[in-house]
Amino acid sequence: MKKIKVINPITRLIVGGAQETVIETCASIDQERFAPQIIAGPQTGPEGELITEVQKQGIPLTIIPEIVREVNPIKDLIATWKLVNIFKREQPHIVHTHSSKTGIIGRWAARFARVPVIVHTVHGWAHHPYQKAFTRGMYIFLERITVPFTDRLIAVSTLNVEKGLKDKIGTRDKYTVIHSCINIEAFSRSTADSSLLKKSLGLDGSGPVVGTVSRLSRQKNPLDFVKMAALVKRQIPHAKFLFVGDGPLREETEALIRECGLVRDVVLAGLRRDVPDLLRCMDIFTLTSLWEGLPRVIPQAMVAGLPVVAHNIDGNAEIIQDGSNGFLIPPGDVVGMADRVVQLYKDQKLKKNISEKGRATALQEFSLHVMVKKIAALYEELLLLKGVQVDAR
Repeated sequence: MKKIKVINPITRLIVGGAQETVIETCASIDQERFAPQIIAGPQTGPEGELITEVQKQGIPLTIIPEIVREVNPIKDLIATWKLVNIFKREQPHIVHTHSSKTGIIGRWAARFARVPVIVHTVHGWAHHPYQKAFTRGMYIFLERITVPFTDRLIAVSTLNVEKGLKDKIGTRDKYTVIHSCINIEAFSRSTADSSLLKKSLGLDGSGPVVGTVSRLSRQKNPLDFVKMAALVKRQIPHAKFLFVGDGPLREETEALIRECGLVRDVVLAGLRRDVPDLLRCMDIFTLTSLWEGLPRVIPQAMVAGLPVVAHNIDGNAEIIQDGSNGFLIPPGDVVGMADRVVQLYKDQKLKKNISEKGRATALQEFSLHVMVKKIAALYEELLLLKGVQVDAR
C-alpha cells in the first residue's frame, strides 16, 4: 500500500515544545497511512538534545550539517540546495516545516523541488517586541514572501494567527489553528515517591515547592522566576523553588540566586527526563516566559494537578481563563506573580478549585490524540485540494 510521505524539516532537535510536538506527531500518526520523516541540523545545546529520542522512536532522520540556527548565507544556501535534492529524490507528498529558520529555507526548497503540498507550523513567531527593529522587520519580510506558496499555516494558538495577520503575513484562509497538545497518559500515571525525590533534590522541609519546567534562556525569562522567589520567600519563609531545565543563562541565573541570598532555597535541577515525576514534587507551577506559541508545559502541569500562574502572553491565554483554571499576570509583573503564589498557598480551597478546573481543561482540550487526528485530517484535505491521490488500499 502506498503511503503519504511527509518530511518534517526543523532547525534543531533540542529539548523544547516544538521539537517534542514534531516527534510525538511522527510517532503517533497512523503508520499505515503516513510515512513521516524528520530532517534537522546537528546543533544541540545546554537545553539537551532529542536526536536520540527520534532514533529510539524509529523515525527516519536525516541530519544536514549546514542547517544552523544562526544566519549564515553560505551554509543557508548549501542547506537549501541539499533540501531540494532530498525532496527531489524522496518525492514527498507533503513537506511540513517547523521553526523559523528552517521554516523559510525548507519551504523555498520544497517549492523548487515541486513538492505538491507545503505546510508550516507557527510554534511561535520568530519576530517579537524584544528584538531590534531591523531583525524583526527581516523576519516579517521573509515570512511575507514565503507565505504565498505555503498551502497552509498551522498556528498553535489563535493569538499567533492574529499576530500574523497584523503583520500582513498571509490571509485568514491560510491559517488553521491546531493546539500543541500533550501525552496525557505520561503525565497522569507517575507513581514516583515525591518525598524521596524532593530529598534527592535538596528540597527537604515541610514548606511548599514553587516550580517551573523551562529553559534558562532570554525567552523563558528565568531571572524573573528568581525575583519572584525572593518576594515569595519574604511571606513564606519555608518555601522552596525548583527550576527544571538548562540553557545559556545558567551562570547569570546562578549569580542572581546568590545575590538574592537564595542558594539554599532555589534548586536548578538542570536537564531532566523525568518531568512527570518532578511535577509531583511541586505544589504550585509558574511560567515567566516573555513570549510563547502555546506552551505544552502548562497543560502538562495541569494534568499533574498543579495550579498554574503564568504571564498573560500569546497562547497562555488560550489555556488559562484568569481566576478560573489558573492565573494570568502581565509580563514583568514579578510582584503580581508572587502575590498569586502566596494567595494559592494561603487559600487551600482556592488552590484545590483552580487545580481541578485546570486538570479538566487539559484533559478535555489538550490530548495528543486529538492534535494528531487534526493534523492527519488536514494533510488529507490539502492533498485533495491539490488533486493529489495516494492509493489507500
